[in-house]
Amino acid sequence: MAVDELDTRILRLLIEQPRTSVREYARILGVARGTLQARLDRLERTGVITGSGPVLSPAALGHPVLAFVHIEVTQGHLDDVGDALAAVPEIIEAFSITGGGDLLTRVAARDNAHLEDVIQRLIQLPGVVRTRTEVALRERVPHRLLPLVESVGRNARKT
Repeated sequence: MAVDELDTRILRLLIEQPRTSVREYARILGVARGTLQARLDRLERTGVITGSGPVLSPAALGHPVLAFVHIEVTQGHLDDVGDALAAVPEIIEAFSITGGGDLLTRVAARDNAHLEDVIQRLIQLPGVVRTRTEVALRERVPHRLLPLVESVGRNARKT
């Protein structure tokens, strides 16, 4: 999907000022409210904007331990294991991957003992061969998309 300069400015505002009204966004950008709403609708319809809820902190919810668990799966069981992972509340993301393992999960735990309990639960899932866990020590670059949005916008201006 082509994202132009106005789309980039809209996305920047959504990221930097997520609680602002559509009317206020239109005023800041100097465009009609209808134009802004049409752009937002298109960005949602094409999948550029995928949500609008709050960003939550697992640590503030009592789960400060973050780990990445690689899961090796028996051939032919990837979908079954992937579905079973959805029933584990401590798994906050899961991806099919290439390389060492078949799935990569991001796990939030209360403490190391709780993390071990979660890993033991994963090992017992039918189709799981083995796991490998890496504990995150400190977040160095928080989840962000604004630099990517700005890069896409710059490239749109060049074409």
